[in-house]
Amino acid sequence: MVGLIGKKLGMTQVFDSTGVVTPVTVIQVEPNTVLGQKTVEKDGYEAFVIAGGDMVAEKRVSKPVRGQFGDGVPRACIREFRGAHEGIEVGAELTVSMFAETGFVDVVATSKGKGFQGVMKRHNFGGGRATHGSKFHRANGSTGMAATPSRVHKGTKMAGRMGHERSTMQNLRVVRIDEEKQVVLVKGAVPGPKGGMVIVSQAKKRNG
Repeated sequence: MVGLIGKKLGMTQVFDSTGVVTPVTVIQVEPNTVLGQKTVEKDGYEAFVIAGGDMVAEKRVSKPVRGQFGDGVPRACIREFRGAHEGIEVGAELTVSMFAETGFVDVVATSKGKGFQGVMKRHNFGGGRATHGSKFHRANGSTGMAATPSRVHKGTKMAGRMGHERSTMQNLRVVRIDEEKQVVLVKGAVPGPKGGMVIVSQAKKRNG
């Protein structure tokens, strides 16, 4: 199943018929447009090209990108979704109603950037003792050996830039869908800031 490009609006909570409260993330999914189709004969693989997100002025996009939209208004995001998908044609509009019978979804987004952070925040290090006289508090300890191998191994956890990475939340339960407002409510948190772009697709590992 292809995914839909949407926007994270924020978090709220909903109550079911028994009064149980569920924290949810509100994702707005305006109608996505199918721009094109990749085929095995021509491209070596099967995929659909989907456009979504906010509308963009033509002068803000390059000619190759603008050409994919034909006479339509360019959109902020274009993504490919691999695989064969039945019932989808080029030029069609895909709405949030696609998830009407979907129990769980996967959400892909870019996490919030945290900037340069130390090892305690970035890698959850425990840190040193906070007692009087200790001079080891929030720094990382030894990073490698001396004579052998006389270097620091690649991938050693150190301070550095944190966040602003592609992150996928799997198996989020679809709590409610509002086709009129073009929003889908999923249980739990979704990476990224308010207004950030997200990709919602049917869960690969679970459904029902």
